[in-house]
Amino acid sequence: MKYEKLEPTAIDESLKELDGWTLSADRISISKTFKFRNFVEAFGFMTEAALSAEKFNHHPEWFNVYSRVDVKLTTHDAGGLTDHDIKLAKAMEKAAARRID
Repeated sequence: MKYEKLEPTAIDESLKELDGWTLSADRISISKTFKFRNFVEAFGFMTEAALSAEKFNHHPEWFNVYSRVDVKLTTHDAGGLTDHDIKLAKAMEKAAARRID
């Protein structure tokens, strides 16, 4: 599948819809740290996010320690951000919202 890299204005507009996501200095990735009550909530989030990632055939770079999950999204094949990164970020937001007070 061919991914189309987002234009700078599309990236800026998309970020307005994503609370707490940070654009990297080189503008090729977005990242966010999710904090949960405990490991079970963090792992539940990762499980739900993994199912979305598999559905979109687009997989995150992430790191988990106990209740924290650090996420970085980019599309390596496109050399930057694509609509798949934005879709996965939105799916992650939904999965996190069910687990965060």
